[in-house]
Amino acid sequence: MIQKKTILLIDDEEDFCHFIKLNLEYTGKYKVLLAHNGEEGLNMARTFRPDLILLDLYMPGLHGSEVASALVEDEKTRAIPILFVTAALKSSEIGARAKVVGGRVFITKPVSREVLFSQIEAALEGKRPPKA
Repeated sequence: MIQKKTILLIDDEEDFCHFIKLNLEYTGKYKVLLAHNGEEGLNMARTFRPDLILLDLYMPGLHGSEVASALVEDEKTRAIPILFVTAALKSSEIGARAKVVGGRVFITKPVSREVLFSQIEAALEGKRPPKA
């Protein structure tokens, strides 16, 4: 039996969260936890210590970059890979696939299943996409 990886999705768009959760869990490889704001996401990351975090950039309350900074500063969560999944950047700005911008991995919304799955697998294996 395959050991499922835990992914924490922090995003205020409930429909997006529902779609991503269904698609990831359907593979049988992932368990997905949802947080709909930055503060909730921080608390869940510290409590559950997921294998990977998918993080929106613009949310009410704590901004995604603030969440990422807090996670990196915390000894318990700093090693968790973070992928930003955001509509703040256009795919034309970073290309069709994820890119590293300012030391962070960004994937643009809307995201295709193939791109999302490949970037999750790469992050879990410790690989990074090319720099933008």
